[in-house]
Amino acid sequence: MSEPNQPALENLLTEGRRFEPSPEFAAQANVQAGAYDAVGEDLAAYWAGRSRELLTWRTPFTQSLDWSDAPIARWFADGTINAAYNALDRHVEAGIGDRVALHFEGEPGDSRSITYAELRDEVARTANVLASLGVRTGDRVAIYLPLVPEAVVAMLACARLGAPHSVVFGGFSAEALHSRIEDAEAKVVITADGGFRRGKPFALKPAVDEALAKGAPSVEHVLVVRRTGQETAWTEGRDVWWHDVVPQASTEHEPAWVEAEHPLFILYTSGTTGKPKGILHTTGGYLTQVAATHRDVFDLKPATDVYWCTADIGWVTGHSYVVYGPLVNGATQVIYEGTPDTPHRGRWWEIVAKYGVTILYTAPTAIRTYMKWGEEIPAQHDLSSLRLLGSVGEPINPEAWVWYRRVIGGDRTPVVDTWWQTETGAIMISPLPGVTAAKPGSAQTPLPGISANVVDDDGQPVPAGGGGYLVVNQPWPAMLRGIWGDPERYADTYWSRFPGVYFAGDGAKKDEDGDIWVLGRVDDVMNVSGHRLSTTEIESALVSHDWVAEAAVVGASDDTTGQAVVAFVILRGGGPEGVTEAELVETLRQHVAKEIGPIAKPRQVLVVPELPKTRSGKIMRRLLRDIAENRTIGDATTLADSSVMDLIKSELSGGGSKD
Repeated sequence: MSEPNQPALENLLTEGRRFEPSPEFAAQANVQAGAYDAVGEDLAAYWAGRSRELLTWRTPFTQSLDWSDAPIARWFADGTINAAYNALDRHVEAGIGDRVALHFEGEPGDSRSITYAELRDEVARTANVLASLGVRTGDRVAIYLPLVPEAVVAMLACARLGAPHSVVFGGFSAEALHSRIEDAEAKVVITADGGFRRGKPFALKPAVDEALAKGAPSVEHVLVVRRTGQETAWTEGRDVWWHDVVPQASTEHEPAWVEAEHPLFILYTSGTTGKPKGILHTTGGYLTQVAATHRDVFDLKPATDVYWCTADIGWVTGHSYVVYGPLVNGATQVIYEGTPDTPHRGRWWEIVAKYGVTILYTAPTAIRTYMKWGEEIPAQHDLSSLRLLGSVGEPINPEAWVWYRRVIGGDRTPVVDTWWQTETGAIMISPLPGVTAAKPGSAQTPLPGISANVVDDDGQPVPAGGGGYLVVNQPWPAMLRGIWGDPERYADTYWSRFPGVYFAGDGAKKDEDGDIWVLGRVDDVMNVSGHRLSTTEIESALVSHDWVAEAAVVGASDDTTGQAVVAFVILRGGGPEGVTEAELVETLRQHVAKEIGPIAKPRQVLVVPELPKTRSGKIMRRLLRDIAENRTIGDATTLADSSVMDLIKSELSGGGSKD
């Protein structure tokens, strides 16, 4: 494992605290002791049973898994299904149409509660509108929206038509949006005039206009939600206001019954090369696993729970555990447009108290931020409704885990620390809240039906106490079916390191009990606030600026965001005249934000005379990470010029830092 993980590793493995489920919780839990033993050897048969239990199939499947074209899996392939029907219509038909599906809380304080019957009708109307705009089964639709109910409606309307959606996070730039629209060849883009963030409206439609101006011949229409009311540029014949067409559309709409392997969505994620990867997920297997894991890991009781996952729909967590898992299970949930500190730092806890939230699923970054703000803020609100807490996006350090349980959970709630990825589609490793004695900071055990392990460089399982690489060695229903338009890259990226085995790209350790501790990425993808960012993408953005000749980016440990971006740049011609170092640094930070998005903005930009490279020209980021984290410089003997590190150290004076 990489050197930076070692100090944290020692702390992890000495964790002695255990939190048993209370007898009361265990007695009523959805999953009981013995769940792992009940799965048996045939994992495909287990998942077939779960699928029949949790989903409604138009044509029942007869085949569970076809792995003959590995690494492409086919799950339940001869069955037909529709995701929107499973999320909405069947609940209305079952007589629970008056149950609230979504409690929406807008950042300015506006709110709406939408029942399953109302949501079903809105999705049917929107599907009819999309069809009138030329969208057919198989066409792709790009969605670029804030976290408002229309975002959920848009996704489900696409699913109703069998039109794969490609959701792009609203914080991404026009350039990032353009590359995703172009790669997916989207026929329609659904966006908004803007949204609200930190007390102010921000614009979204201009980024769509800019992206399409770069060239996107596949796009025929842009459907625009009015959210903020700000002035919006308009292209007649292409742009359509949501409020002009959706309310008037018919609620009569027959779902498209598609084969289980029909594409449901494409979601782009950063890779170790500059071009984002379009992760492809299909319908039947994905819905099976997100429904099962949402029910089991969160111990969901649909009739009584109020569930809140704080993720944006632009990320896979929002797909699986805001849209599809909860709605397929008939849950009542909260969605919130804004940030945790607007208009005050107790906003989240105010929402928990207002709606009586019982299950909260959020990221360690948010937990650490609240720790920094102090216990007195959540103490001002009634959090007694909470009965289970979840963590997602990155490994959670034990102290944050314990703080989360004690301060937010009243020292009584189970905490489920979940490991999974955009590529896995659904939770893979997690405690089961009524069964597992939870261990702060550890993802612990693969869920029933999942076969995962930690292996060494030769692909052999490591013993208890050993470290290595996290792999999944049998197919699972929600697994990605490939990279959109690039099957060779799919095989090379995920299946070549250990032939026939999926390599997640994460390092991991087994403790003496055999529990799994995830240690983070082993490649050059950074995890910033739970968002995966490619070093190559950020380096490319920096070098695209006229001032920069060369750049290297590393992820450095950060108490709040997990990792932060630190950039080392070599300037062209010694740099621009008449520009101070502070001005230069801020210009480059803002340039990255414009090219990729604010989440990628470097915490520090350090101007250096050279970069440490091997004789083959490879940049040794390990050594740059040592500098970024103020550690003793490691072994530099393989550098083409070992004096470069001394030169860098002598040139740096700690400038370029930014909170």
